[in-house]
Amino acid sequence: MSRASTITKDDFSDNHVNSYDTGDHETRMRRNKSVGQLPMENEGRVLVLYTGGTIGMTRNESGVLVPTANAFVKNLRKYPHMHDRKYAEERFGAMGPLVLPNTNIQNRRVIYNVLEYSPLRDSSNMTIDDWILIASDIEESYEYFDGFVVLHGTDTLSYTASALSFMLESLGKTVVITGSQLPIFDTRSDGLDNFLASLVIAASYNIPEVCVFFGTHLMRGNRTSKVSTASFEAFHSPNSPPLADAGIEIQVDYRAIFRPCTLEKFHVHTMLNRNVGLLRLFPSITCDLVKAFLQPPIEGVVLQSYGAGNMPSNRADIVEEFRKATDRGVIIVNITQCTEGGVSHIYETGKLLLEAGVTSGFDMTPEAALAKLSYVLSKTEWDTETKRSMMQTSIRGELTAGRPPTLQDWDLVDAVARSLHLSSPDELQELGSVLFPAMLNAAVVNHDVQKLESLKGYGADISQTNADRRTALHIACCEGDLRVVRYLLKMGANVHMQDRFGHTPLTDAIDNDRHDIIKLLLQCGAHLHGSARLIGDEMCIAAAAGNLTRICSFHIAGADLSQENVSRRTALHFAALHNHIPIIEFLLNNGADPNLTDMLGHTPSDLAELVGATNALKLLPARKLNLKQNSTGEITRGQGD
Repeated sequence: MSRASTITKDDFSDNHVNSYDTGDHETRMRRNKSVGQLPMENEGRVLVLYTGGTIGMTRNESGVLVPTANAFVKNLRKYPHMHDRKYAEERFGAMGPLVLPNTNIQNRRVIYNVLEYSPLRDSSNMTIDDWILIASDIEESYEYFDGFVVLHGTDTLSYTASALSFMLESLGKTVVITGSQLPIFDTRSDGLDNFLASLVIAASYNIPEVCVFFGTHLMRGNRTSKVSTASFEAFHSPNSPPLADAGIEIQVDYRAIFRPCTLEKFHVHTMLNRNVGLLRLFPSITCDLVKAFLQPPIEGVVLQSYGAGNMPSNRADIVEEFRKATDRGVIIVNITQCTEGGVSHIYETGKLLLEAGVTSGFDMTPEAALAKLSYVLSKTEWDTETKRSMMQTSIRGELTAGRPPTLQDWDLVDAVARSLHLSSPDELQELGSVLFPAMLNAAVVNHDVQKLESLKGYGADISQTNADRRTALHIACCEGDLRVVRYLLKMGANVHMQDRFGHTPLTDAIDNDRHDIIKLLLQCGAHLHGSARLIGDEMCIAAAAGNLTRICSFHIAGADLSQENVSRRTALHFAALHNHIPIIEFLLNNGADPNLTDMLGHTPSDLAELVGATNALKLLPARKLNLKQNSTGEITRGQGD
């Protein structure tokens, strides 16, 4: 599968060209300087990967649904529910990105680009190669968008969601996969609601998981299965409650979110093992069939057994084949054929499989078990026993291994609620949303990691926000305690959370010049957000003030030291203008371009010459055209040496 468009940072921040074209190009996301419109506050940015499926189809002259290349975005622009043309044209021009009408969620505008795949695929044709392509596109564009939506056919949607949940390692942003039973452009369609809700969630809520949205529910992707060919509630998550419900308001269960707790940045694992398969037991299954299925090159098998993980107790021949296969290193994972529940070993017939070396898959869906097995087997750094152990461990929230850990769960909130005579679930939820952020932030200010651990045990979401949408990690970065920051990150604190002013924890670390914390946040996947030109403004202010430490902070955070401000001046212009030699030396030694001109055509050396900054002129390269000032004060150009 190739893609039909090329999106760069220019497409979003600068020229805002159409998000599709008729060529067949590879996506290339790259760092770029901003040279056009400034992003406004409260704009959520989403990349939509349109792989195919019913949701984008149109009806031909015979009334038959067909995928039509390059028609999806053109049609979206005609729908006022999907595109605010007036706002978009005033903001970006006629062929800019798509913009949803105001959503009233944090008063946030949702701006989205669509990357259409070519050819569009029926989901029944999806392969591991397509999963890798989707994952790679997310990786390439990761720093430029707040969230991602994948439009997908429904037949294999849960397989793709499960696979991506494992492939996207240390994910810190929201990925929503959705589709529909009827095309979005039909008069009556579930596609419109599914797509709109997915865009709003991806842009406005930080849920660092691969999710599936369908009907009114946002579900963990690796917990879903398609259960209906006709219902608008086509996907269920039988063994795990929804992460969010979309009614009049979108209610998110933040305590149910599975957060990465490793100190590493987002990356994609693209090497999946293809020698895996599904084997479903049925009455009178032959030993020859099982034996043939388990032969090389098979390396992993998902066994769908009866009930709670049982198989016939009178089929020693089949059990022996399982034993022989596991002895050869084949990993066999046992899951139930039932829609709900999981396997256990309370029956003798279930213990037979355990004794034969078969691994329990607990309550995993077939889709999740197969995708996880392909992922785990591809981990060459793990030995066979480690791989078997990982198949029984929840690594993305895909299974429930035994009894879930007990939380003191709201005991603290309940106590306060009783004293205030509050009892309804909504009142308890609202009280918790007030108490927990305040107590988390107080623990951070007091450098009390034990209190943080206790609050998490009481049910606090470590990334819960206060009234200014600031998290404990924001506060910790301002306080400058590396130990607390590290502890919060290990507890699953998200580095991409933005407060009401658009500040992330990385922004706070830069503002407080905590270089050690900046490096740790970068290690965990943090990156600079917002307008590149506003970052340029901040660096120019620092350079003018002679604040070398702040310039170093931006440099460590990955800022382009040649980034221009709104007047196209760089930090080097201001350092030259104010004769700040240490800053000039630092900028030049770290790749700042001394030949860039501002809106008046001045280079840094021109400004140094104008103000008589002789020390700066010694460091800056001269250019052939020098500035001269006549008797009236007018600046003219004269030929230099």
